[in-house]
Amino acid sequence: MAREFIMPGRILSGSGALEMAKDTITSMGEKAMVVTDQVMVDLGNCAKVEKMLRDGGISYVIYSEITGEPTDVMIQKGLSLFREENCDFLIALGGGSPIDSMKAIGSLVNRGGSISDYMGREIEEKMPPMAAIPTTAGTGSEATQFTIITDTEKDIKMLLKGKCLMPDVAVIDPCFTMTAPSGITAATGLDALCHAVEAYTSRKAQALSDTFALSAAKRIFQYLPKAFHDGGDEEARIQMSLAALEAGIAFNNASVTLIHGMSRPIGALFHIPHGMSNAMLMKECLHFAVSGAYDRFAKLGRAVGAASGEDSDQEASGKFLKALEELVREMEIPSLEGFGVEKEKFAGLIGKMAADAMDSKSPQNTIREITGQQVEELYRNLWK
Repeated sequence: MAREFIMPGRILSGSGALEMAKDTITSMGEKAMVVTDQVMVDLGNCAKVEKMLRDGGISYVIYSEITGEPTDVMIQKGLSLFREENCDFLIALGGGSPIDSMKAIGSLVNRGGSISDYMGREIEEKMPPMAAIPTTAGTGSEATQFTIITDTEKDIKMLLKGKCLMPDVAVIDPCFTMTAPSGITAATGLDALCHAVEAYTSRKAQALSDTFALSAAKRIFQYLPKAFHDGGDEEARIQMSLAALEAGIAFNNASVTLIHGMSRPIGALFHIPHGMSNAMLMKECLHFAVSGAYDRFAKLGRAVGAASGEDSDQEASGKFLKALEELVREMEIPSLEGFGVEKEKFAGLIGKMAADAMDSKSPQNTIREITGQQVEELYRNLWK
C-alpha cells in the first residue's frame, strides 16, 4: 500500500548549524517575530538568534510570553504582536511550547479567529515562513505537522494537525541544549523515546517511519543517561538532538498511540509537563499494548541491546519493557503522588480524562484494541 512521508522543508544539524542557517533564515522575510520564553532570554540563547538577525540586516521583535505549555490566550497575544509589528515571518526558539506556539500563531495570521476554531478539523491555511530552533532534545515539534494548545475554557489540550504546520527550516544545533538542566533533559528525552516507541508500535507505522523510530530508540538508550548525568557531554547532546529529530519524523508519519492520548488530559488538568506525564504512563500503557505487538516490541528490545536473537518475541518484549522501566527510574521521574497530585481529585476526573483521551483518537492507533473503560482502569492503576 502506498504511503506518504513528510519532513521539514530543510534540516540543518550539528555544531554550528545556527551559523550555517543564517543565509536561509535571513532570506525568509523582512521582519521576524521570535517566539520564545523568558528562560531562553535569560540564558542568552535568544541573544544568539538576535545577533544572527542583526548581522543579516533583519528587523525583529521578541515574543517571550510562552510560560509553560501554550494556551489559546498566549496564541492570541502572539498573533496581536505579529500584526502590530508588521512581521512577515516566524522563528521559534525553545522546547516544544514555543515551537507549537509559533505554528498556532502562524495558522491564524491570514484567517484570524481563535486557535480553538481548528478543533476537530485539519488546518489548511497559507502560513508565513517558519524556522524552528529547538533547545531541548525531546518534543520533535520542529519536524512535525502537529501543535498542541490548551483550550482554557474547556480545560483540554487540543491536538491540531495540518501539513502547513511543518516548519520550512529546522535548525538542530546542540549548543542550545547544553543549558538544559537534568530534569528537563530527562523529561524531554523520555518524551522522544515515547515518540519512537509509539511510532514503531502504531497501526500507522510504515517502513520509513520504522527506520527513524528504531534509530532514535537506539540513540536514546545509549546517550540519554550520559546527557542526564553530565550536561556538558557534547557528544551526548548532539546524539540526543538527532534522536529527538528522528523520533519526531517517525511519529509525524506514524502517529502516537496510547501514552500520548492519556498524557494530554493529565497535562491539561494537573499542569504536569508533557514529557514527565508521558514517562509516568509508560509502564502501564506499554504493558497493556505489548500483547498486541510482541514482534514489534521484541525488535525494539533487540535494537537497544536489551534482548538477543535467541530470545523469543515475548521474552524480548519483556526485556525491553524492563530496560525501559529501569531507564525511567534512572531519570528520577516522580509518581503522580510524588509530583503533588491529589488522589481524590485525580479519581474524580478519570471519566473526563478517559473520554478526552479517546476523543483524541491516539489510543486507537495502538495495535491492541482498547476501550474507554480500559483507559479508565489504566488511569486507576497509576496509583497502585
